[in-house]
Amino acid sequence: MPPTPPRALGLAADIARIPALFLLLATCSRADAGTTPVVGLPCEDCEVPLIGMPAQPPAVARLAPEEEPGERLRLTGRVTDAQGRPRPGVIVYAHQTNQRGVYPGEKSDADPGTRRHGRLRAWATTDADGNYTFLSIRPGSYPGTRMPQHIHLYVIESDCALYYIDDVLFRDDPRLTPAAARKADQGRGGSGIVMPERVADGWRARRDIVLGRHIPDYPGCAP
Repeated sequence: MPPTPPRALGLAADIARIPALFLLLATCSRADAGTTPVVGLPCEDCEVPLIGMPAQPPAVARLAPEEEPGERLRLTGRVTDAQGRPRPGVIVYAHQTNQRGVYPGEKSDADPGTRRHGRLRAWATTDADGNYTFLSIRPGSYPGTRMPQHIHLYVIESDCALYYIDDVLFRDDPRLTPAAARKADQGRGGSGIVMPERVADGWRARRDIVLGRHIPDYPGCAP
């Protein structure tokens, strides 16, 4: 079994999950995965983005409900191919902690992966110009750690490739030290480090995505 991948800054807090992770990696090819193969292996929780995915996710998706406590965040981005051309119809999956740094789970959910990802999870499909948006809150750092705030992202190019990309990290987070930023910035899908901007109702930030960038075995999905 290959080692757990270097997800941006999240590994130390996830060590206790390794036995369950090995089980999930072994089941990535199960029926849930449909006809979209996982690339960029090893891929943590790689089948979870397909569990519960809507048939037609919107371009503007609510990642955290309006009543969720925390500072509001509007995360937007543009998805392009390696030549810089916008790519419509690509699905971006996100999940994150709440403002206390906890993945608020649905204990009644039978799938251990979705319990780990929690209820703050959503899918957005890029529009005709390659744009996507998540309406959420600023996530909290894992309790009792120096882990920076982050949002996990996966890309789903239907029937072609599913892979994780660099987490969204916030340049103004004091926990994101220069050393931590260097370690986190693997360039998967482009840089995930964003500079949030204060707006009237909270924050906004932009995380652009380049399909297949620094993703091992990326097949070059056609539009």
